[in-house]
Amino acid sequence: MPDNKVDWGSVTLARRQWTHTALAVLLTCCGPLVLAGCGMPSFGGLLGNKAAVPLASAGVSEATMLSAAKSDEGDSASDGSSGRICPQFVIWPGTQSVTTYEAGREGDGLAVVHRGEITQTARECQIQDGHVSIKYGFSGRVLLGPRGAAGHVSLPVNIVLTDSQKQRLQGDSLRIEVDIAPDKPIGYFSSVRTITFDIPEGTRTADFKLYVAFDKVQGGT
Repeated sequence: MPDNKVDWGSVTLARRQWTHTALAVLLTCCGPLVLAGCGMPSFGGLLGNKAAVPLASAGVSEATMLSAAKSDEGDSASDGSSGRICPQFVIWPGTQSVTTYEAGREGDGLAVVHRGEITQTARECQIQDGHVSIKYGFSGRVLLGPRGAAGHVSLPVNIVLTDSQKQRLQGDSLRIEVDIAPDKPIGYFSSVRTITFDIPEGTRTADFKLYVAFDKVQGGT
């Protein structure tokens, strides 16, 4: 993730159009045969790269975010009066998912260990006297690939706040922790955090943006 100037287009937000059950059956029952039979060059081609669904930000909590990820349904309603001036919280383009492969087999769909995906986002703001506090949350899932095994998965995530000039103001790093059971090749995660900053005179809160991104430096693609 760049540290300074940010310059890219807008992110399209859309609902996912496939179900967890179908995906789980596809991965566990068919596995490599499905990937090979369909002629798909990578695990990413099977899962796609759909945009995260924005949730209404009222009452952001880890429980509600986790529930939304499991149901794979988001409420795209506005955030009310505060939502019109609350800085956007979006996914850094191209980092909504991260795929881990067996060593030396990057890009091989049959060598996928697991894939993490951010599927839901939400935020709520408190703005007073030029001071902004954003409570933001994101959630998603981790799916096992043909070379994956049940157990614990830990994936790095970065948070970046940019100002009205698209310069990085603040940053944070964390890890999402997911336990995948032997009888179900999918696990879910959610995280809710808070960030605060001041709005300089002459700028608007809507000019600031908060981003979440999987850190792909550690071997993911």
